[in-house]
Amino acid sequence: MSMVLFASVVRVEDGLPLSASTDYEQDKDLQETKRHLKGLSKKLGQFPDRCTLKSGAFNVNFTSALGVGYMMVCTANYPNVLAFCFLDELQKEFIVTYESKRIGSAVRPYSFIEFDTFIQKTKQRYNSPRSLSTRINLADMQTEIKLRPPYQLSPEDLRGVNGFSVHAHSKYKGIAPTQMLEPPTLPGIVSCMLCVLCGGLNLLRGVHAIESILQNDDEDFNYVIAFFLGTAACLYQCYLFAYSSLWRSSKSFLAFALICLSNMYLYELRNVWQILFHVAVAAFMTLQIRLRQPLGKAPDYNV
Repeated sequence: MSMVLFASVVRVEDGLPLSASTDYEQDKDLQETKRHLKGLSKKLGQFPDRCTLKSGAFNVNFTSALGVGYMMVCTANYPNVLAFCFLDELQKEFIVTYESKRIGSAVRPYSFIEFDTFIQKTKQRYNSPRSLSTRINLADMQTEIKLRPPYQLSPEDLRGVNGFSVHAHSKYKGIAPTQMLEPPTLPGIVSCMLCVLCGGLNLLRGVHAIESILQNDDEDFNYVIAFFLGTAACLYQCYLFAYSSLWRSSKSFLAFALICLSNMYLYELRNVWQILFHVAVAAFMTLQIRLRQPLGKAPDYNV
């Protein structure tokens, strides 16, 4: 019989268990799987924000968002889509119920054990998959899993977590859990399009400047460099908006500074309005890069 067997909520930063479902199951294989689950909970920050691990007759699924991880153990034949719908419901309810500052300041394990009531009710619903209420977000989750399937953890990943191989998780360095960014907003898309436009204008002016140099030796070649640097900075801002990377915000500020400097150098070839347009677009793009955070990034509890 396919069913959800166990679920828990943990803090990504240190693996502190915040809540869990009451479990009376004494199956040895299940207890071993839960031991792996405990090891995984301490290393969630090293994995992508949505993962699946096959452990014999059971599957371990987990997601992480806003500094909190949601984990579950189910039978191997339990539908993957229902499993992540289940975790999605836990995530939404937990975020609404508890403030981020309270989560960040928790020091005792199972500080939110009362959340077990919601976990148990949701588990009962999802163990009856024919229930209409469990199908509310099924279509959306099916589409999301097709577009962004969960990462399949391997035995090597698990050995790395449990300390048998210190090199097993090195392939995740720099990509997890921030490999996926939040969906782009309309202002972000518009700013990206304007940034591409500015980069194209700089490229076109740079080509014309090269033609002028070829026809007139008195032209300043530094103008060509300034135009092409502006093009590169604009395109790099678009890259930073689309993809996650280390020091992403700092890189966007450096690109913005480069755009400002190149436009200052080109003040003789552009009027004030043109310079303001290029700088304003770059500033707006920098803001959108900063606002589009990676999925699963922990909030700053000191704010």
